[in-house]
Amino acid sequence: MHDYRKADLSPRERALCDFAVKLTRLAAEIGQADIDALRAQGLSDTDISDAIQVIGYFNYVTRVADGVGIDDEPEWPRPSASLPGVGRGARRRGA
Repeated sequence: MHDYRKADLSPRERALCDFAVKLTRLAAEIGQADIDALRAQGLSDTDISDAIQVIGYFNYVTRVADGVGIDDEPEWPRPSASLPGVGRGARRRGA
């Protein structure tokens, strides 16, 4: 829940998580090799498009929430410090 790299994930799930992190942090560096890596895990072009849409949407919502200072819900788990750039707003505000 806090660091997918330590979780017991399938290779397909790990590839999706790796892609989500790269798209979040280094969107301009996404290339054909990244798409090919997802295809190698059995994802179709529709699956990849859906993943991009969901990742992009959550990045958008997080940035809007951070920008207007919305705090996380108290029952949500704390973001992992081992994943820089994830949940920055909550840490920045000391939530």
